[in-house]
Amino acid sequence: MTTAPQRPKRRWRAALAGVAALTVALTGCAGGTPASTSGERPLVIARAMDLTTLDPQRGYCDTCQIIYTALYERLVTVDPADTSTVLPGLAESWEANEDNTQFTFALDADAVFSDGSPVESTDVKWSFERLVNLQGSASFLLAGMTGIETPDASTVVVTFEKPNSAFLAITAAPYLGIVNSEVAEENGASAAEDAASTDDAEGWFLENSAGSGPYTLADYSAGESVELTANDEYWGAAPAFTDVEMKEVTDSSSQLQQLQQGDVDVAMQISPDALAQLEGDEAVTTEVVDSYNYTYIALLPAAPGGEPLEDVRVREAIRMAVDYDGLVDTLVAGYGKLQGSPIPNGFEGSEEVALPSYDLDGAKALLAEAGYADGFTVSATYPKLVAYGVDLDLQMQAVQQDLAEIGVTLELNPVDFTQWIDTVSGDGTPVTAVYFAPDHTDSSQYVQYFGNIDQGGLINPWTGSVSQEQTDLLAQALAESGDERVATYQALAESMAADAFVLPMVNPQLILAYASDISGVAYSPCCNLEIGQLGLTG
Repeated sequence: MTTAPQRPKRRWRAALAGVAALTVALTGCAGGTPASTSGERPLVIARAMDLTTLDPQRGYCDTCQIIYTALYERLVTVDPADTSTVLPGLAESWEANEDNTQFTFALDADAVFSDGSPVESTDVKWSFERLVNLQGSASFLLAGMTGIETPDASTVVVTFEKPNSAFLAITAAPYLGIVNSEVAEENGASAAEDAASTDDAEGWFLENSAGSGPYTLADYSAGESVELTANDEYWGAAPAFTDVEMKEVTDSSSQLQQLQQGDVDVAMQISPDALAQLEGDEAVTTEVVDSYNYTYIALLPAAPGGEPLEDVRVREAIRMAVDYDGLVDTLVAGYGKLQGSPIPNGFEGSEEVALPSYDLDGAKALLAEAGYADGFTVSATYPKLVAYGVDLDLQMQAVQQDLAEIGVTLELNPVDFTQWIDTVSGDGTPVTAVYFAPDHTDSSQYVQYFGNIDQGGLINPWTGSVSQEQTDLLAQALAESGDERVATYQALAESMAADAFVLPMVNPQLILAYASDISGVAYSPCCNLEIGQLGLTG
């Protein structure tokens, strides 16, 4: 048996008896804590939001990660100082069996939902089963789960068909937040096998929340804002801000202006070009940090119009025709890196993978070999937005110009995010462009979402094939640990790179820009930004 690392229990309610005791408890907190409380000052965050639902088991987006983390706690969380370390969340301890097919969690007896009722094992079972049975975009995270037992109110036993060494990391993903099952069912939610067709709670979740996180949902106005208010029943350290507003500010220049004017406290998508304008501004703090995020284009031959992309030589030619260094310079002013495969820089398996290189002559030769010496025309539908400082429209215009050099005409069709979701989940598009941020800290997610494996996330439905090699290597990685697992993930990264269905474009560094009296702003690989950790300095 392997046993989870332990830390002092979070009994912060009990710590109200003494400031000294509270200080000790907060030192052990996963993400630190605000230095002081806000009084009546609200926290205002500017962000271009990709939010389409507030149902934690239906959503799958960057903004979802932030909001869900504030509303719904998970069994465990990740230490931001060492992302390989898993820390207690709703579970105070856990253990895995020898082959990582069974995981047993002991819930913290102090954990309560926002209505004051205890978080129980049945809520965990219900939440996980609903995530699977809704068959949403994040359902793949629990692929291979064969059962959940609840021998008592505080014990949860999760079993997988095959070894799953990634499960603890997965459990920290915001999409595995635990919902108050009784409240949700009263409002139309279902975890039954037919939930995909019978669950009727998505509308209710747009106006309400039912979690145990530091905040509850106060209001949501699509395309305008999400408002949160502190959870009066929160069983952990009370959040510093009583009220939080995340407001829709779609472009970097507007976010910059509002941050400089003091209208917002945090601007989440400041472009690198704006950094120079903030130099010397003592009211604003900026940091440039490496990230695991990236933008990519996907080549999907099984979508209508994608026939030329069936030949891997064509896909490889497209990869070779893109001027990646030019993209980094143009799109993020040099604040970015190249990336060799869908497994991003910094994750297991990425270290030794060759980076893409610009080779027009090689690209033309490959197209000729594939029978497309005169090129072809293909369409690209993608969301018109800015992600991590990268304007996807500008990125695709640059790719369009690059591909024209080899005779490939790329017809651009930028749409809003909701239309893009409808397209990729409907008839499809032969070429698309979007972005990806990690859901958790294990490399398996990139194989499950971008690998050409059976029931893969985005790619497999549109490849027209299945890679048995990648399927077998993923199973092997999930049964391994240490250097063996790293080597297997590298083999997977190289295999996915060779397939060339997903071509990473830019791995941008992140610009953290916030009012200088705000503390706790940090990039989280599982949760993007943890609002509950933000506070005021001094």
